[in-house]
Amino acid sequence: MPMTTPVHPAAEPESPAVRLAHAVGDHLVLAGRSLRHVTRDVESLLLAVALPVLMMLLFRYVFGGAISVPGRYVDYVVPGIILLCAGYGASLTAPGVAHDMAQGVIDRFRSLPIAPSAVLVGHVGASLARNLLSTAIVVGVGLLTGFRPAADAAGWLAAFGLLVLFILAMSWAAVALGLLARSVAGASGFTFVILFLPYLSSAFVPTGTMPAVLRVIAEHQPLTPITETLRALLLGASPGGDAPLAVAWCAALLLAGYGAAAYLFSRRSR
Repeated sequence: MPMTTPVHPAAEPESPAVRLAHAVGDHLVLAGRSLRHVTRDVESLLLAVALPVLMMLLFRYVFGGAISVPGRYVDYVVPGIILLCAGYGASLTAPGVAHDMAQGVIDRFRSLPIAPSAVLVGHVGASLARNLLSTAIVVGVGLLTGFRPAADAAGWLAAFGLLVLFILAMSWAAVALGLLARSVAGASGFTFVILFLPYLSSAFVPTGTMPAVLRVIAEHQPLTPITETLRALLLGASPGGDAPLAVAWCAALLLAGYGAAAYLFSRRSR
């Protein structure tokens, strides 16, 4: 009796909805991986929790009495500290991405049937979750030390949306720099730039108190309109023309960071 090769029906292609569900699952799994790495790194975890508290106490009780601003200084400075801690926390994504590239983890993930973007999106998702927690700590400590926001529900929602957009923008910029760096130490240098950038803005003092050259720089860098918008929203005031400028800066940084990260990832993972 002649032997015949069994014919199997061709596998049906997955529908777009199924592919989207699989991609979302991949992103969530790798975001969970990044979060687990944070919880196992005790030093980074303590820094993420302690930095917002120490910065809040430092500016509230050490510098607050020596700085003159319209209104109470604690209400002026809390939005700046929120952005400082969120930006610094987002910049910590760069060393994490550089570590994955240096250890060959990306090559192992590429051998698995997962969405190619899941590794980077996982880092960004973990950064967003981590920094929203840091923000909650800053606001909580600020309330304990006298911060009294006057925002209504719409103001809180707009402030939350702006903060999420800012964290995503800084996280994607950090991913791009983590891919560009050739070592974890090199990627870590980005965190120091982000840590000091808010000081050259209106985050802690009005730009009008700065020398002429520094004032020009401070008034034309992204963090000043973002800080002014967040401050106005939390204090129940109108941000005026700062709001569209803040959103435009965040959107531009987000698109530039995402585009650079996608290009660098495709180059380095070939």
